[in-house]
Amino acid sequence: MIAMQYNFPLPADYDMAIIDRRIRDKGPLLDNLPGLKVKAYLTARKGDPVTGSSQNLYAPFYVWHDEEGLSDFVCGPGFAALTENFGRPQVNTWVAWHAETSADIRSAKFAAREVVAIDINASLTELRAKESDAAAKAISRGDALASIVAFEPTHWTFVRFRLLAEAPEDPTRSGLQIYNVGHLSLPGPA
Repeated sequence: MIAMQYNFPLPADYDMAIIDRRIRDKGPLLDNLPGLKVKAYLTARKGDPVTGSSQNLYAPFYVWHDEEGLSDFVCGPGFAALTENFGRPQVNTWVAWHAETSADIRSAKFAAREVVAIDINASLTELRAKESDAAAKAISRGDALASIVAFEPTHWTFVRFRLLAEAPEDPTRSGLQIYNVGHLSLPGPA
């Protein structure tokens, strides 16, 4: 599996209702998309005490079953329309170590994403096992409705991504970005 995210920082005075409307209108178009495990349509608003965001953001996060789904989407008409409206974003990708969703995933209201630098001396085998175990436990304990951990060996980072029913208690913790979930595109009936 492959995790993917792009990020559009928007001006402080941008009318985020435009993004909300886009999510409402376009979000269901990717429901049941072949190759897609989950797409979370994410936003953050500058000054929102719940997300603690310092800027307005539109930042969808995806998990693809394989690279073909990702490639078909990025090379397809939906992504072309997105780039016509917002410009071509940098698309961050990570190879998934663990990606799990709970039966209650549709009740997600928030997302938390943390990108962490991998220490040059870290054992990747041990890090993968530790982070995969933590991601699985987040689901089994009921702390998250989806829990993904994935890495990328270009800049040697990994990402922890969680879908949540409740906002985290400390949204301004260093390195943590909190988002509102506007829509989830998933396989199966809504």
